[in-house]
Amino acid sequence: MIQAILLAAAIVGGVGILIGFFLGFSGEKFKVEVDPREEAILDVLPGNNCGGCGYAGCSGLAAAIVKGEAPVNACPVGGAPVGAKVGDIMGVSAEEGVKKVAFVKCAGTCEKAGQDYVYTGVEDCSAMAFIPGGGAKTCNYGCMGYGSCVKACPFDAIHIVDGIAKVDKEKCKACSKCVAACPRNLIELVPYEAKHLVHCSSKDKGKDVMKACSVGCIGCHLCEKNCQYDAVHVVDNVAYIDQEKCTGCGACAEKCPKKIIL
Repeated sequence: MIQAILLAAAIVGGVGILIGFFLGFSGEKFKVEVDPREEAILDVLPGNNCGGCGYAGCSGLAAAIVKGEAPVNACPVGGAPVGAKVGDIMGVSAEEGVKKVAFVKCAGTCEKAGQDYVYTGVEDCSAMAFIPGGGAKTCNYGCMGYGSCVKACPFDAIHIVDGIAKVDKEKCKACSKCVAACPRNLIELVPYEAKHLVHCSSKDKGKDVMKACSVGCIGCHLCEKNCQYDAVHVVDNVAYIDQEKCTGCGACAEKCPKKIIL
């Protein structure tokens, strides 16, 4: 009996040793060589794996940078400081990009936006596509306020306040998760230093906008006519500011009758 147990143990042990040897040999034989710069870059990246750079996590970005497929300052979370460190590893200088933050193009709070009915149910903006009128708010272009963007943000930088999404500029890392999550395309990335922004996305005509929201853009063109720098244009009944041309003079905000340029 004891001999049988010892024999079985010896066989199991021998098989284990053979498997271990085979796995070790295979690991060395077929291992994929990793560029040491890739590992070094991965060490300086934030490690949030948010995908804001357009790659599948920080390891994907590190590999792309080493291959020359992505710039050294491609990480929106790390910003210029991380870009500089990655540049040192790659032996190139990192151009300092413009710091950006998410911006919600809507000011239709509970008090200012019209309501067609009272909604109770699943609080998810994407689910509103199956709800009559696309949600309770009269404006079919405004923020629905059900927080799909909030759930998508990995940095706790966006919250629903008084019925609309509000971005905390200091917490926002411009990862674009909220941009992708908004079914109405209300969120875009804008320069952190932007002086004036249009808080509306409605493409309805002026009279229809006023029925739906007390602060909506009515497409009156006054902002466009009073801008000396050709930075403001009304497209599809809503004003848009070209931040590269905008000097921050404030003429558009001063002339806006709805005070929607803030």
